Amino acid sequence: MELLKEILTKSEGLAAELIRLRRELHQHPELSHQEERTAGVVAAYLQDLGLEVQTGIADHGVVATLAGSRPGKTVAWRADMDALPLEEKVPSAWCSRVPGVMHACGHDFHMSIGLAAARLLSGMKERLAVLFRFIFQPAEEGPPRGHETGAPGMVAAGVLADPPVAAICALHVAPNLEVGLIRHSPEVVMAGADRVELTITGKAAHGATPHRGVDPILVSAQALQQIQGFLAQRVDARHPIILTFGRINGGSRFNILAERVELEGSFRYLQESVRQEVQQGLKILLAGLAQGSGAKIELNFPPTYPILRNDPQLSVRAVEVLGQVLGKKHLKLHQPAMGSEDFAYYAAQVPAFYFFLGVRAPGGKGQALHSPEFNPDEAGLVWGLKAAAGLLAALAEP
Repeated sequence: MELLKEILTKSEGLAAELIRLRRELHQHPELSHQEERTAGVVAAYLQDLGLEVQTGIADHGVVATLAGSRPGKTVAWRADMDALPLEEKVPSAWCSRVPGVMHACGHDFHMSIGLAAARLLSGMKERLAVLFRFIFQPAEEGPPRGHETGAPGMVAAGVLADPPVAAICALHVAPNLEVGLIRHSPEVVMAGADRVELTITGKAAHGATPHRGVDPILVSAQALQQIQGFLAQRVDARHPIILTFGRINGGSRFNILAERVELEGSFRYLQESVRQEVQQGLKILLAGLAQGSGAKIELNFPPTYPILRNDPQLSVRAVEVLGQVLGKKHLKLHQPAMGSEDFAYYAAQVPAFYFFLGVRAPGGKGQALHSPEFNPDEAGLVWGLKAAAGLLAALAEP
């Protein structure tokens, strides 16, 4: 408890540093796979603290190690680094200086909290038996390049090994949650997600003689109706699922039946058994449509993110610590969200705890993530640091 009290006091003392870091990072956002400058800023800051720093992991990943005075468990913290292709609409002295690129998902907050946690805990290392590993990850927003970048790339590069990580934690800002509040889940946090690729190949013909061809645009409309009917009536409504299409492309001229139509979308789920049921059922359904229409229909579900699950035992301990650090009244339960996060790749390998940090100004209206108006309250930075440093220090205990 004395250590946690000290962390609270020192976190308040780092408020100005947190804001400075956040504004520096916010002004220079970089897209996925392009985080070269960001990685350099992060690495230099950690090296100045005297930490052992590795760079160039999975493209632009940075990993820093902070050793306590005695051997102990390895506890990790992950922060993501990339920004989004949006033109910022928030007028401020520290708005993005990069045209068309903006930190609209709070990764500038995530990095600042991770860096400040490294600074705070480096001043306490003589009293700790632990190995802290600070993981700064590129390409969370994607799209991923196979398993070589983002979280899969970091895991493949061995950031959870040598020595093996006993626990890993991370947070995400929540603009719908007031500053000072934490939202947590005992197990399932976010949905798994698969890309949906639907290709319908017909037979081109003149628009005046459709009977001589096979119209893939008509078949795609039938396919969409049948898919939604299947989801509505063939899947237990108590099992949350979402399947939406965000892109459709086909045809070359107004009076020619298209030869091919391509649709792309996403499929989200909270249970692996339901995922298999839906994917198999839709393939059988569309095979029947193909036979009846004469079109060739291909349906594929390339996996994107697994389900993000907190470790139940670690969650109990983490919530206990957060209650001690922030006060139990600041903690709220989180229902599983249908969004997805590549932190799930870490959580699939080692015990993990992922939670949400309120960044909405008291009495204010939070702007949505991935919005050009996204403007989190910087008062949330100190709350995030208290939570991060407190968790790491407490989880280091035997």
